Amino acid sequence: MPLTRTHRCLPLCFLLTLAGLSLPARAVDLVVATVNNGHMLTLQRLTPQFERSHPGVRVKWVTLEENALRQQVTRDIATKAGQFDVMTLGGYEATVWSGRGWLKPLTPSRGYEVDDLLPMIRQALSHDKQLYALPFYGESVMTLVRTDLLQQAGISLPQRPSWEQVAHAAARLHDPAKGVAGICLRGKPGWGENMPLIGIMANTHGGQWFDMGWRPQLTTAPWRQAVTLYSELLRKHGPAGAQANGFNENLALFSQGRCAIWVDATVAGAFVNRAEESRVAGKVGFLQAPVGSTPKGAQWLWTWALAIPASSTKTDAAQAFIEWATSREYIALVARTEGWSAVPSGTRRSTYANPAFRQANPHAEVELNALAAADQNDPTLPRSPYVGIQWVGIPEFQAIGTVVGQQISTLLQPQPPKVEKVLAQAQQAVERKMREAGYLKNGVKDGAKD
Repeated sequence: MPLTRTHRCLPLCFLLTLAGLSLPARAVDLVVATVNNGHMLTLQRLTPQFERSHPGVRVKWVTLEENALRQQVTRDIATKAGQFDVMTLGGYEATVWSGRGWLKPLTPSRGYEVDDLLPMIRQALSHDKQLYALPFYGESVMTLVRTDLLQQAGISLPQRPSWEQVAHAAARLHDPAKGVAGICLRGKPGWGENMPLIGIMANTHGGQWFDMGWRPQLTTAPWRQAVTLYSELLRKHGPAGAQANGFNENLALFSQGRCAIWVDATVAGAFVNRAEESRVAGKVGFLQAPVGSTPKGAQWLWTWALAIPASSTKTDAAQAFIEWATSREYIALVARTEGWSAVPSGTRRSTYANPAFRQANPHAEVELNALAAADQNDPTLPRSPYVGIQWVGIPEFQAIGTVVGQQISTLLQPQPPKVEKVLAQAQQAVERKMREAGYLKNGVKDGAKD
């Protein structure tokens, strides 16, 4: 049957209805700030599909390395500069910025299926039960292991290994003569770089960032144990130049067969098993994050999400783009064009319920279990006054986390200082910041738990 004008309009009309928009009367340029990782690069390649269904809306990208992205969007939103219409941010920013009125509240259209979002991810992007961002993908942390190397060495690791077991395996598998490091961990300093890993290592050794009086705890035994283990693993069994490696650098090393073990974000599972991109595809096992003396806080919770800064004047077009990029329809589009191994995960129940997704992503069950175990409201063995697992939900944490990350990074130098000295300096810096901000004198502030 030939298509009538009405039939030809149906797909476009559906998308416009989904977004709650009418066609713009004039061209709208949306400036989107994002991070330079694989899922976001796929989104950029597929964005012309959105533009075709939304005539007059043009998307312009600002793509940055992780630390640079955080610096730019933080500066832009704090100064109300209005450089961006859509920002890529995480649960930390959603928690802090929504409470300050820096983000526009989002009420997705009926076709968006909000109830399909994973509960812990939806909660991470909400303030007073109001959504302020929509999740593009979510992640926790897991242990990736080269199953072929473990087998050759006669080593087995349980589904939930201890850090002691991981360290023992890393020592056995370290083979620099063959270009294989025993373990890869984030060494690049930053509150969102090395500190998420170090933070959960401290948690699982029984530590916390602050006690109930907001006193920093960086010189306690759990932090000394965690930081000593972290620095010794990278110095003895890590790759050369580890202090420059973040997620993307370690992903490249692991995919090239140059790491035997890698502890990092669950999203890595979507990349290391693609034969066209990874030399170790089919040789990777996925385990839960290592634990120390307690499983509390051993898994982080993160989501790269899309939000609209309060300074944007293009709310309708921005929300239409955000809904499209985080919808079930977009996930299906990626599956059709890129394959199920390329879809962004960690956001929707329906994704994990799909047999094709599970078959293409052998890490899916580990990822879902890790996400379910990550509790931002109860992150540590001792009681803590804050929301957050690998971050602390207070405005000052970006500066605090970065300073501490820089201090700990010095332990990866050829002639490192003593761990105790580094943590003492970090403790002093954080105490000074918390005193200036009034926490140690005035008690609980924004981002604290009730």
